[in-house]
Formats: sequence, C-alpha cells, structure tokens
Amino acid sequence: MVVAGIKIVPLGTADPHVSEYVARCLDVLDKYPDLTYELTPNETVVQGQLDRILQAAKEMHLEPFRQGIQRVVTTIVIDDRRDEEMTMKGKIRAVEEKRQK
Repeated sequence: MVVAGIKIVPLGTADPHVSEYVARCLDVLDKYPDLTYELTPNETVVQGQLDRILQAAKEMHLEPFRQGIQRVVTTIVIDDRRDEEMTMKGKIRAVEEKRQK
C-alpha cells in the first residue's frame, strides 16, 4: 500500500480561484474505487496500489487541459513502505500517539 500526495496546479487561469479545477480532478479520482483519498487544503492524499495511483495522477494531470488550461504543474510525493502495512490513518495515528499533551 502506498500513500501519495498529489497537487495539481493549473496556470494561466482567468480567475485566481482554482477550486473548480480541483473539483474536476476529484471527479477523476472517483472513477478509481480501489483508491482512498482525502482532500486537504493544499493537496489530495491518495492511498492504494502504486500503479493505480500513478494512473489516476496522470488522468488528474490531464483534466485541466480538457477544461482549456494551457499549462499545468503537478507534484506527486510517494511514500512507499515495504517493511509493514501503511495507511493514511496509521501515519496520522503514529504522530498523534507521540505528541506531548
């Protein structure tokens, strides 16, 4: 299982708001029921098999072009751990357990 952060940034939009483009990228992710994702303020975190995440990321990257955008910058951060099972919730839980309250 891989946890990846995907950030799609359409450049040269007529409006500084990009939420409509982000929404369409999430629509793309909905076509991948085997992937789990969570929208955050700065990126979308996706959990699943690496090949499926990369396939979805490519389709997400292409989505703003389909909407007429001429330039898109996509950043992908992949966390791939092979020694034990990793999940989005597990990563958060590990940090929260170590916090001093």
